[in-house]
Amino acid sequence: MPSLQSNDFELFDLPAQFAQDSAVLDARWKELQREAHPDKFAAQGAAAQRLAMQWSVRINEAYQRLKSPLKRAMYLCEMQGAPIEAESNTAMPADFLMQQMQWREALDDAGGIDDIDEIAAEATASKREQLSKLEHLLDVAKDFPAAARQVRGLMFIERFTGEVDARIDALGQLTS
Repeated sequence: MPSLQSNDFELFDLPAQFAQDSAVLDARWKELQREAHPDKFAAQGAAAQRLAMQWSVRINEAYQRLKSPLKRAMYLCEMQGAPIEAESNTAMPADFLMQQMQWREALDDAGGIDDIDEIAAEATASKREQLSKLEHLLDVAKDFPAAARQVRGLMFIERFTGEVDARIDALGQLTS
């Protein structure tokens, strides 16, 4: 078992890269949870169970970071000295900001579910494109500052798709 201070990739015995096989990640999480389950340490006393609980929490936190492409990208950038700084660095390329404004206006003007579905499809396609660029920047180019900028853009898109989903849910509740 690695130490509690191991990075998430070391903990899961995975390469420290953006591209990950979710089936391998899920299987490794289940395996680690079985190894660290507090019930396995019941006969060894309270201290051993507390340590097992710490391991279990650590494993779950790492799993949450690794299974989310956005969180995994953020983690890799930060590991490589390129913090995201989402609160203090909101600079985005002008074309990206224009796209965001157009989506927001379209969402505001959407007349029905078909319009919103179209906006959702555009945002999803953009998200896929951003994730593909991130994989290249992180795993191939090793350009972590550029990847951090890409992550900030992806955060905008994720926030927007959340708003679109909420709008779809609200329309669904109105029609039911």
